[in-house]
Amino acid sequence: MKEKKAGFIVMAFVVATLFSCKHDIPVNPAVPGDTTGTGGICFESDILPIFQSNCAKSGCHDAVSRKENYQLDTYANIVSRGIRAGNAANSKIYEVITETDPSNIMPEPPNAPLTAAQINLIGTWINEGARNTTNCSAACDSTRFTYSAAVKPILQTHCLGCHSGVAAAGGFIPLDNYLSVKEQVTFNTLYPAITHTGANPMPKNGNKLNDCKITAIRKWIEAGAPNN
Repeated sequence: MKEKKAGFIVMAFVVATLFSCKHDIPVNPAVPGDTTGTGGICFESDILPIFQSNCAKSGCHDAVSRKENYQLDTYANIVSRGIRAGNAANSKIYEVITETDPSNIMPEPPNAPLTAAQINLIGTWINEGARNTTNCSAACDSTRFTYSAAVKPILQTHCLGCHSGVAAAGGFIPLDNYLSVKEQVTFNTLYPAITHTGANPMPKNGNKLNDCKITAIRKWIEAGAPNN
């Protein structure tokens, strides 16, 4: 009788363990690169630039600073801590970018917080599985090259982490308004920077813009860089 009771207890423990494991969400998912990038959010073009521009900066989460042991400059580093694939609500990184308490929010004040659109992109990417999607079918359309529809969103994603607000006031060139952007076009500094043909290739912490985005900006400049 005692042997049967002991056996029952062991079996109950095994079943309970298996059930609990079934519902665990992996913190460090081994997600292969998706070279097709079909559907969903594209990590390479939509998510990585947000982290590189706003988080992987000197004094924050670059390879040297690694504040609070977070390094947010590559896919492997970003998903290594604070990301629960499939569950944005339980992901530490998502929690801090949606925080309302100024003492806990990231990016830290006086840096500007992420926009609602950027937060939504990151949340959707996590909920879709936090995949390392690369070589995606780009949504970029170089035939649309107005300031509002093309240039401004590109700069917002790739540049404003360093070129807006307090970051710009600290000696960097502001790119968070039309007049400042037009000024850089007039000085012929914007295009050489994004094509990596000038003295200061940009984005500083990220990859060179893809050909489509560069073409859209070039066409806008050639059209006279209007505020359209």
